[in-house]
Amino acid sequence: MTELRHRGTTENDLYQQSEDKEGSENEGKAEGVSESETKPDTGLPEVPVPADDTPEVLNKALSGLSSRWKNWWVRGILTLAMISFFFIIIYLGPMVLMLIVLCVQIKCFQEIIHIGYSVYHSYHLPWFRTLSWYFLLCVNYFFYGETVTDYFFNLVQREEPLRILSKYHRLISFALYLTGFCMFVLSLVKKHYRLQFYMFGWTHVTLLIVVTQSHLIIHNLFEGMIWFIVPISCVICNDIMAYMFGFFFGRTPLIKLSPKKTWEGFIGGFFSTVVFGILLSYVMAGYSFFVCPVEFNSDHNSFEVDCVPSDLFQLQDYALPATLESLTGWPTVRLYPFQIHSISLSAFASLMGPFGGFFASGFKRAFKIKDFANTIPGHGGIMDRFDCQYLMATFVNVYIASFIRGPNPAKVVQQLLALRLDQQLNIFNSLKSHLIEKGLLEDVA
Repeated sequence: MTELRHRGTTENDLYQQSEDKEGSENEGKAEGVSESETKPDTGLPEVPVPADDTPEVLNKALSGLSSRWKNWWVRGILTLAMISFFFIIIYLGPMVLMLIVLCVQIKCFQEIIHIGYSVYHSYHLPWFRTLSWYFLLCVNYFFYGETVTDYFFNLVQREEPLRILSKYHRLISFALYLTGFCMFVLSLVKKHYRLQFYMFGWTHVTLLIVVTQSHLIIHNLFEGMIWFIVPISCVICNDIMAYMFGFFFGRTPLIKLSPKKTWEGFIGGFFSTVVFGILLSYVMAGYSFFVCPVEFNSDHNSFEVDCVPSDLFQLQDYALPATLESLTGWPTVRLYPFQIHSISLSAFASLMGPFGGFFASGFKRAFKIKDFANTIPGHGGIMDRFDCQYLMATFVNVYIASFIRGPNPAKVVQQLLALRLDQQLNIFNSLKSHLIEKGLLEDVA
């Protein structure tokens, strides 16, 4: 410990010196301080670089190509495979989509936490991964419990155990989190407080980025599958088209955080994504399977996507500006109102969505890694593919709340039915008086 006092004046050393003042060398020996407790926090982390796991079949088939074109073909083939898988899970319905969102969330969390563990494990400090996964469980319990209470109200009220869990849901969630908090405090080890609090923050920021956004994606899905599919497809389209334009025409670097990104790819991706969003919205808006809110039918214990489409998904005539009318010769154009909203979604996916990728690039550069993992050859980890999607999920949820969603009569009725009979009667009398004042009902008294 005396040796630590003569190492220098770096931030770590000053921290160690302040800790050393709390006890003498003899006291440390008497207490039986372990090697892990006296090992100082190091600076830059050492994160293992994932090995190339491109399938051997592709390696042999593309062995004659340069690394640039080999990477292009690997990315292209795997992209088509992922798009095909996306179509399959859409066909399987909303429940499968929710399960896939949960699986993606867990994998993204694992990839980020693994980077932290790669830094942390060399100190042999207890409970980091255990507490990280425990907090993930707590946060998911809270968010999914809120969702179940909100969207499965009839089922919850019908089953007594679920009704009790729903009533005390937030208390249970807080108790679970408090348990993890106390476990973290008990795990603190002298000489490594700063690193442990750093990892505590690491876990919570990861939960904020990954779990909260996944929860918003599921809420978007309940508004109608079109609010799930179109935003995700726009991000995918922008990613593909920006890569294509950048690969063939890219000359001007866009941002230092991601040297391969170019202005040509950024601009080409923007226009391609806006056109793609308008066309995809036109195709999907005509099918109730995509536009109807996802609702749970308590009589059949299943999800239903059957409704009369709202005005948002009814074709309407829009007058064209004089300039466009002179160019096209059309005085009006027939569109779904949702197509107009899709322009906002596409523009955000093209202009702001990439900043999620830039954020991830900066994060990876900070730890000197190329990808979060090597789950998908040519693409990296799952988080590498979803870094833009999480930012998009928040925007869609805010957009729906600000411009689309109105009062939901079905939920109002559900809440009324949960009240006591005397409360229901008071609300009925108040509503009746209001309708009489508006002239919609006659006063028969």
